[in-house]
Amino acid sequence: MTAAATPTTRAPPLAAHVPWYVAATLVAATSAKVGIIWDISWHRSIGRDTFWTPAHAAIYLGGVLAGLGCGWLVLRTSFAGTAEERAAAVGFWGFRGPLGAWVCIWGAFAMITSAPFDNWWHNAYGLDVKVLSPPHVILALGIWAIQLGCLFLVLSLQNRSPAQQASRLYGLLGAYVIGILLQNAATIGIEQIGFPNVAHSAVYYQVAAGAMPILLVAAGRAVRLRWPATTAALVYMGFSLAMIWILQLAPATPKLAPVFNPLTHMVPPPFPLLLVVPALAIDLLMQRVGPGRDWRLSGLVGLAFLAVFFVTQWFFSEFLLSPHSHNYLFGVDHWDYSSRPGPWRYHFWRAETDPVTPRAFVIAALLAVLSARLGLGWGNWMARLRR
Repeated sequence: MTAAATPTTRAPPLAAHVPWYVAATLVAATSAKVGIIWDISWHRSIGRDTFWTPAHAAIYLGGVLAGLGCGWLVLRTSFAGTAEERAAAVGFWGFRGPLGAWVCIWGAFAMITSAPFDNWWHNAYGLDVKVLSPPHVILALGIWAIQLGCLFLVLSLQNRSPAQQASRLYGLLGAYVIGILLQNAATIGIEQIGFPNVAHSAVYYQVAAGAMPILLVAAGRAVRLRWPATTAALVYMGFSLAMIWILQLAPATPKLAPVFNPLTHMVPPPFPLLLVVPALAIDLLMQRVGPGRDWRLSGLVGLAFLAVFFVTQWFFSEFLLSPHSHNYLFGVDHWDYSSRPGPWRYHFWRAETDPVTPRAFVIAALLAVLSARLGLGWGNWMARLRR
């Protein structure tokens, strides 16, 4: 028998391991996040001119895609699923489907409900009276739900997969979704941690310490990768930079008065937090300590996050406010059309009214430890998720 005739066994390509419904929810989670960042830039550059903007279309495409895809999955599992598929499903009202699918369906309903509610709210109360208005809160909860549902679907497949290649692929997808969730946290806290001008205030570190470790630590415990938290932080940073660089290329003209800062192009989002540095510290500590000592680990991880994050952001924010960063690469010298240009753009805000005192730092440390402990608990649950 010649060598050419010798049968060989080839591993299937990685893409073959991704079920269609997982791909659909990944596209939905990405589309919703792109739409939110785009919509914020639209409001900062043009104003709210109509509900039917491309940014809104991207947002609600995510809800429709996740709802239809997971709805079909539930119907197929309920009426035509195999015994194995039905055993790995959750029952609700006589139907059966994976837990992640149910979460996505709930999120899709919330998002679709928020659309007419938001349009009515603006017509009744004005344009962007409140960022966290009731319809915006419903929309945000729906977006979080479809992204969490996507994460649960990916991790349940990861935890049931015996093949190392498939498990690694699902791990990469899980880190990708957690990177999007980090984007959500940064977007919600944009006024407290979004702009480098507030990086010398106490609330900046307290909000970051309370919001970011839970996601990074959960990734470290639930995602089967060598550097899970670091990978998620890289996704967050890469996603942010792509949106910064792309949006600056799109032309835009303000349509709502008053216009104090004439614009010709879209305003990009703020430069992302350098979460990759504290994420690397989290991965190193979690590899060294290991499972079974979560209270001790949460203290170490929380304090390490805060220490590394503080040093990194304190000095990097000074660079972002310097003339060296006022270029296309960093995209920081861009402000809303309603902003009056002035030297305030390159100064630190709240540094005198909300300084980083020892007491404020202790509060941030406690928040970081608590956030890390919650992240470990959530990560432990997701590491066992199989349905």
